[in-house]
Amino acid sequence: MRDEGRPSGTAGETFMGATVIAVCISRNKGERKTPVAQVELRENHGIVGDAHAGEWHRQVSLLARESIDKMRALGLDVDNGDFAENITTVGIELPALPVGTRLAVGETLLEVTQIGKECHTRCAIYQQAGDCVMPKEGIFARVLRGGMVQPGDPVHLR
Repeated sequence: MRDEGRPSGTAGETFMGATVIAVCISRNKGERKTPVAQVELRENHGIVGDAHAGEWHRQVSLLARESIDKMRALGLDVDNGDFAENITTVGIELPALPVGTRLAVGETLLEVTQIGKECHTRCAIYQQAGDCVMPKEGIFARVLRGGMVQPGDPVHLR
């Protein structure tokens, strides 16, 4: 038996029930994202209608619900999309995935391009809690194969 939440390296394996629990978009950069029923990911672009989409290495952002729950435990009233993540997952330790990992998410195929990010300005969440999970635990990916993603979709290692 493998460690809970750790990838085993077997292609096509679902991570202990790893699932998408929310998909979120924003029209403008620098704001929280709003959960929606589903999103369309376009190859080498990102999420159609999202401010962060484009031909660069951070087309889609992912954050685990477990990371959001850490901030909730500090007393913050935060939820899916509040860290500007596009896809919220449960059941997978996202920051443990190495750059280059490929993930099948719903109909799509993503490639992890970056783990965490530098936070140039202290966001409102950091000001309230003295910490923020996105710079350390959020991951970014580019879209290798487009398609639809919605809550309930499985997450597989490819």
